[in-house]
Amino acid sequence: MRPTYVLPVTAAILAMVGAGAAGPAKRPADAPAARSLAANEIEDSTKTGAVGPGATGPRVVRAQILLDRARFSPGEIDGVYGDDFGIAVKGYEENHGLKPTGTIDAEMWRLLDSDAGPLLLTYTITQADEKGPFLPLPADVQEKAKMKWLGFETPEEELGERFHSSPKLLAELNPGKKLDTAGERITVPNVRRAAGRLALRVVVSKSKRTVIAYGAGEKQLAQYPATIGDTHDPLPIGHWTITGVVHYPWFNYDPEHFWNANPKQTQAVLPPGPNSPAGAAWIGLSKEHYGIHGTPDPGHIRHGESAGCIRMTNWDVDNLSHMVRRGTPVVLEE
Repeated sequence: MRPTYVLPVTAAILAMVGAGAAGPAKRPADAPAARSLAANEIEDSTKTGAVGPGATGPRVVRAQILLDRARFSPGEIDGVYGDDFGIAVKGYEENHGLKPTGTIDAEMWRLLDSDAGPLLLTYTITQADEKGPFLPLPADVQEKAKMKWLGFETPEEELGERFHSSPKLLAELNPGKKLDTAGERITVPNVRRAAGRLALRVVVSKSKRTVIAYGAGEKQLAQYPATIGDTHDPLPIGHWTITGVVHYPWFNYDPEHFWNANPKQTQAVLPPGPNSPAGAAWIGLSKEHYGIHGTPDPGHIRHGESAGCIRMTNWDVDNLSHMVRRGTPVVLEE
């Protein structure tokens, strides 16, 4: 049974909800066909040329998968050197005693390639994958409140979240394949992660836009990209603790707590689901109404602003949620 916990929302959640925005942008039906990404090029560990800002293609995908598995999350795997990927590269370099240039050089490739497991795997789409249910989500908050579950709108969206990837990347990996048909065998990123150790401290950096979990002996356990606060609702700098973790929470929307809300809207309780404003999990903080949570739009982590809270991809916040406990210290810093 899904928990029926309702978040006490203030300006600390997502401004996008207050504006009544629609869910993640979908690929238009008349968009150009996706190009193909060759699996053998992604798996080729001999290609150790530098990967820096502006890079795209197989080597970026390779690095994104390896960083994801090393717990330096690049956010959504999409084959493009974006902000999230650059933060992951710099974090990995710093943690391994390299100069944080943001460019993957031969030495960093050597370290990344110590993970010799296959980067791609074959997945057979199941009947459950095909069935869903998949429903279009209304833009209006009140209409969303009438639903029982804010789930995925398409099979491609669900598969993308499962494999930490953009639906566009999955299409590029599988030219001519149907991502919504049971029995179809498709190629997907192998984003297995070992079970996370217990975090003894979490640090959220406003300037770096990262969430970092530390274990015993101040060992860094994981780094995630995040969207952190905005000019209207800045991150509450200070020392706090985790008050609890709720997976797939209900969301209590009150337009009075959003600076950009439509004044004609009224309060509403939104059902849980991956496309809920709080996403897959809510990690509450002792700073009232503030927390770390997921998002219905993983492609826009760090590309937009949250309304005070710390917003991560659903798979990253779920990963972190199993590493923390009530009372875990959390430092919010500049």
